[in-house]
Amino acid sequence: MRIAQVAPLAESCPPHLYGGTERVVSFLTEELVALGHDVVLFATGDSRTQAKLIPATPKALRLAGPGLDPYAFMMVQLAQIIRSAANFDVIHFHWDYLHFPIFHSGNWPPVLTTFHGRLDLPHFPELTAAFPTLPLVSISESQRLPIPDANWCGTVYHGLPTNLIRAGRGAGGYLVFLGRLSPEKRVDQAIEIARQVGMPLLIAAKLDPVDKEYFDREIRHLFDEPFVTYLGEVDERRKAELLGNAAALLFPIDWPEPFGLVMVEAMASGTPVIAYANGAVPEVIDHAVTGYVVNSLDEAVSATRAALTLDRGAIRARFEARFSVRRMAEDYLALYEHLIAARQSPSARIAQPRGKAGAAR
Repeated sequence: MRIAQVAPLAESCPPHLYGGTERVVSFLTEELVALGHDVVLFATGDSRTQAKLIPATPKALRLAGPGLDPYAFMMVQLAQIIRSAANFDVIHFHWDYLHFPIFHSGNWPPVLTTFHGRLDLPHFPELTAAFPTLPLVSISESQRLPIPDANWCGTVYHGLPTNLIRAGRGAGGYLVFLGRLSPEKRVDQAIEIARQVGMPLLIAAKLDPVDKEYFDREIRHLFDEPFVTYLGEVDERRKAELLGNAAALLFPIDWPEPFGLVMVEAMASGTPVIAYANGAVPEVIDHAVTGYVVNSLDEAVSATRAALTLDRGAIRARFEARFSVRRMAEDYLALYEHLIAARQSPSARIAQPRGKAGAAR
């Protein structure tokens, strides 16, 4: 199959540091190549891939410095896709909706769009209603809730290469927080959980400029606590080490998390996850097996203590059963095949992929 993968330009594929969407696009692209498909990746020039790379910008825009208009480079990327569209059996977009006005009609190959972000924003009902025929994929069932009547053709959970992160023993005796220093990620709650449990907390997170005022006002002074260590952003190798040696990952989010890739990364290392029951958390975490889904600070403190006794081997096994990159790639291939069949026979029905209903729980 000839497949185009279209990545955002904020980060490279895979990212050098933080970047969930680009990381998933990279995993999917490499697995499709490994399965024998002819894949072209539209991404940044500093991406690393076995697919054919068509870059729209020399390097990831977030690391390229201020003053760049991201939409200018997205227009370049869109022009590249339009010029080569006839070469593909399917085009898979992983940015939001910039391509909608062009690809919603006309003689294009089948197009699939995965939404990777939150959809509980005022413009999405009007947007999806304006383009009702474009097939959409969600990354969790909860992500769909704000726009249930959109043209959903499947839910595909993210997956990781099983050899990316090795199972660890949790011998470091610390808790870990990974992500962004933003209000919805609630690093302050993670610090309070660690305080009450009486364990060190290592924080590996990026600080976006938009969140600096919040950080200076509400978070910076908390980093002076003697049990808190702030590491900044970390690369893939350091992240794997942190997770493998951690007693547990704290994920006390306060927003409708579309998926939460870091939870799966923790599971790959055998590390239990303590997460607030928002967004996709109940879909990703098997309660009392791979971690605990909680609703309050008190529950989180109790669950963190209980998580120290969970079987790390069982956590790793559940990751391999539910969240491998092979399962993700096969789910997307099933959708591609249905889209192609539907184009050839308009009466063909687009079925839900195996991953939504068939992943082991």
